[in-house]
Amino acid sequence: MPGQRKRKRRQQAAGAGSGAGHWQVVFETQDRAEWQAYLRRLRAGPEPTDWSTTRVDTLCGRLAHPTTYRLSLFVPARASR
Repeated sequence: MPGQRKRKRRQQAAGAGSGAGHWQVVFETQDRAEWQAYLRRLRAGPEPTDWSTTRVDTLCGRLAHPTTYRLSLFVPARASR
């Protein structure tokens, strides 16, 4: 698939490739306007967003399943003592 190599490199840089954490869904919607408004608010927010640890998924819809937009954040695993 196009872009898979770049995505894999980005995930490994964030530590996801080594299994050092998991992806946690932060926001999910089926409304495109709501999705765009959420991203706009996130970009204009007071604190900067680290986009290297975020993942944007667009799950393409068909007749039975509508298109879903999802924003996930990589959460590193805690070090065990």
